[in-house]
Amino acid sequence: MATLFRGGTLFDGEQYAGVAQVLVADGRIAAVSTGDAAEQPLDAPAGTRVVDLEGGLLAPGFVDAHVHVVQGGLERVRCDLSGLDGREAYLAAVREYAAAHPDLPWIQGGGWAMAAFPGGTPTAADLDAVVPDRPVALPNRDHHGLWVNSRALALAGIDRHTPDPPDGRIERDAAGEPTGTLHEGAMQLVSRLLPATTDAEADAALAAGQSYLHSVGVVGWQDAIVGEYVGMDDPGPAYLRAARAGTLAGHVVGALWWDRDRGLEQLPGLRERRAEYTHGRFRATSVKVMQDGVAENGTAALTEPYLDRCGHPTANAGHSFLDPVRLGEAVRALAADGFQVHVHGIGDRGVREALDAFAGLDAAGRALRHHIAHLQLIHPDDVARFAVLGVAANIQALWACLDEQMVDLTLPFLGPERATWQYPFGDLHRAGARLVAGSDWPVSTPDPLAAVHTAVTRTAYGEAGPAGTEPFLPAQALDLETAFAAYTSGSAWINGRDDAGRVRPGAVADLVVLDRDPFAGPAEQIGATRVRSTWIDGALVHEA
Repeated sequence: MATLFRGGTLFDGEQYAGVAQVLVADGRIAAVSTGDAAEQPLDAPAGTRVVDLEGGLLAPGFVDAHVHVVQGGLERVRCDLSGLDGREAYLAAVREYAAAHPDLPWIQGGGWAMAAFPGGTPTAADLDAVVPDRPVALPNRDHHGLWVNSRALALAGIDRHTPDPPDGRIERDAAGEPTGTLHEGAMQLVSRLLPATTDAEADAALAAGQSYLHSVGVVGWQDAIVGEYVGMDDPGPAYLRAARAGTLAGHVVGALWWDRDRGLEQLPGLRERRAEYTHGRFRATSVKVMQDGVAENGTAALTEPYLDRCGHPTANAGHSFLDPVRLGEAVRALAADGFQVHVHGIGDRGVREALDAFAGLDAAGRALRHHIAHLQLIHPDDVARFAVLGVAANIQALWACLDEQMVDLTLPFLGPERATWQYPFGDLHRAGARLVAGSDWPVSTPDPLAAVHTAVTRTAYGEAGPAGTEPFLPAQALDLETAFAAYTSGSAWINGRDDAGRVRPGAVADLVVLDRDPFAGPAEQIGATRVRSTWIDGALVHEA
């Protein structure tokens, strides 16, 4: 059946087109009329379904270039703390969940915010008070820290004599006793004990995650970790089952996990998994390298050390999880095998090391659409290198605001100069970098409109205090067209879909209908926009 969208405006993936009509047939865009021509009916076949936009905006469906859908789905069906605020609410939810699931051997879930606890580090004692009889393991929102109770510490054999692993840290009290928070590689000490996720659980999580993404207008994505990582089971088999069953509605790229404890000997296994997992709408054609940690726990790799609370330099400059020489070797080998490389880079040193690795590629290697995600700190000398090297900047725009995590756990430890290097989206755009966008859900909401709001205003929509009222480094804001393009045509490009992300004849009809036109209202109301319907290949997959 053909579908005609009319009665509203259009963003075509690159620019705002104003009043428009769009005809879809056989899963693709058949015709587009804009301007004065949109006042005349398009020639549509008999029986065409008509969708009245009611003054809203039609746009290409959003593509999330960095997300963890199965993990997000699992958290939604386990002890989900992501929608709660504060220590007391978290503990009440854990108590209630444990009481409702008395037969579970472990209490799992996650989604707590570091800013809810002094120093960003919750304690085992708090969890002991609500779940004394079973082990509890709850990753925080960014999945770079794990909150555990005393039962979990005991099962893992973690005590004052347990050394910190090279790539992580056990939070301790003044006497050296573990207090209940494990950072980065230290999470593995407990996560290796967690029960395996069953196929049924993984399949249900993928279905729940996909449905949630459709509800916020997302039609495709890149899953940023396809492999086993600190308690997360490999989601690849779940994607393969869904692709074979025809239940994976959108096109998905999987980024296979690069094990930082191994070297080039893992390449044959990655080739095998690429061939095994790639089927239908799922392509395991990218490889994820985590080069550093996060700034809030002092593991993001910096060119100069972190400061202490008095503003004095410390001995800590964060972690480079791969030696830069090994990183360069890995990138060259992966590119020679035809893999796209997707790097996690938070600190300015981590980002620089990734760029240095990409600089070692020849023209054919650079053509594989590599990208660096997160980009919290970029040294000013490195901003222009993205365009020069053809490396896409994968932005998580929602984080570029003065929330508690930024104010309490980041700014004091960076100092005034480095603080101004954060999330330099405007500078990247002006320097000619290709921008793509993602959410990192379940780290933060997958709602692209919330992220677009922050990209444009440098504030968080609906938040009280500085996060919602004081623009953070407003010179780094993007205009609305650029932000929308990053989340549509930009992210479709990073996934290798040149026939998607745009509304033009011949393109696939992956579309989103919004309840208003954010281009016609004040920027402060972008975040109020809601998804009315989502379409993939011209078929309705979500309707509010």
